[in-house]
Amino acid sequence: MQADPRQPYAHPHSPLPRRSLAVAALSTIVEWYDFTLYLYFATVLSRIFFGGGAGGLGDALAGFALAYLMRPVGAIVFGHIGDRYGRRRTMILSMAMMTAAMLATAMLPTHAQVGPAAGWLMIGLRCLMAFSVGGEYTGVVAYLLEGAPNDRRGLVTSLASAASEVGALLAAGVSALTVASLSEAALAGWGWRIPFFVGAALAGIILLARSTMEESPDFLRQQRAATTPTSPLRHSLRHHRAAIGRGFAISALGSISYYVGITYVPSFLSAMGATGEADALWLSTLAALAVIMVTPLTGWLTDRVGRRPVLVGLAIAGVLLPMLLFLMMQGGFAMALAGAVLLACLGGAVSAVGAVATAEQFPGEGRLSGLAFGATSATALFGGLTPWLAHHVVEGSGWAAAPGAMIALVALCVLPVLIALPETAPGKMRPETAPRKMKAADPSPDWPPVS
Repeated sequence: MQADPRQPYAHPHSPLPRRSLAVAALSTIVEWYDFTLYLYFATVLSRIFFGGGAGGLGDALAGFALAYLMRPVGAIVFGHIGDRYGRRRTMILSMAMMTAAMLATAMLPTHAQVGPAAGWLMIGLRCLMAFSVGGEYTGVVAYLLEGAPNDRRGLVTSLASAASEVGALLAAGVSALTVASLSEAALAGWGWRIPFFVGAALAGIILLARSTMEESPDFLRQQRAATTPTSPLRHSLRHHRAAIGRGFAISALGSISYYVGITYVPSFLSAMGATGEADALWLSTLAALAVIMVTPLTGWLTDRVGRRPVLVGLAIAGVLLPMLLFLMMQGGFAMALAGAVLLACLGGAVSAVGAVATAEQFPGEGRLSGLAFGATSATALFGGLTPWLAHHVVEGSGWAAAPGAMIALVALCVLPVLIALPETAPGKMRPETAPRKMKAADPSPDWPPVS
């Protein structure tokens, strides 16, 4: 009898060198820089590409939502590549596509130059970017999980979320500096291109660094054991439907907490008149700093107490706090700062534990494809659509707490799933849920076993 190769942590594995892990973790800076830049810069881009006004902002957010629907498509395509041919290959391909998309965005014509076609060109490049990002984050999370020491999987995998916040911080800082340094005419004429050129250069640098990374030890194990699935998508759908559902629930909470509780906030503050455009961007920069500190602490905590208790506690906080915090942000700059920072900490903490918890729902074989069906699909629905929906609900009702109510509703709905979630942290699983030894040819069980 031998350990089931589809349960990769039932046997020892050699962690990756720290350099490879660092390159993988830092590379998430680019994807979140670009997408966060779009939301932080939404009011500026609405004027440049969509004609301005409330209708222009709505169109800009609708374009963001439409593009996000390409994320699961990209995740499925890149997931197949990563599960069939290796994590390293899919991460290099996705970063190359992101570099090209960001450079092309920086060179787009504006609404003043070509009319409505400018908006459609922007949306087209957003779709290309979302397609590439779809496989990017899942590939990085799987790579970090599979290359980390077992007792530090939560901390190491959370670094992907922490690095993404560095990207968000960089996006907020570059946006704020650009808006504050240029006149309205200069910003509309050429200044808006600066943040996208910065992102393209950053992506190119990380693409070169990625070419030096080693392959995931778990994928190498699959190759040695000849267990790499020939059809990863069918393999995941056939054997891991329950795990896909659990990943969807975890990611739904993480996505709406992040995209409504963090990246939508600058547009919310500007639209409600709580702060000016530049102040809202600086406030978001401070919120991103708070998240960078919270994220690795949350990952470390999950290694100590387990994934499930942390997720349940955060879901309860998601039910109780967001409406109050959105109302707080109507009370002047100090209250807006406090509310934005607390919301950002909640969103960052959920993202930190969600990264490792969703990836641990699957064995190594077909892991990226399983994440594509579960986690990335939830991100497309609860990440891309919710800022647009929150904007229209607030515009239509005038109720400042509406975005917080959206977060609370999702948290309440997924709470029963999280309470029943099987624990996956090494050393924290109950004996009856620990990986069992079985023949490699046995039918693939759901993973992890339901506790």
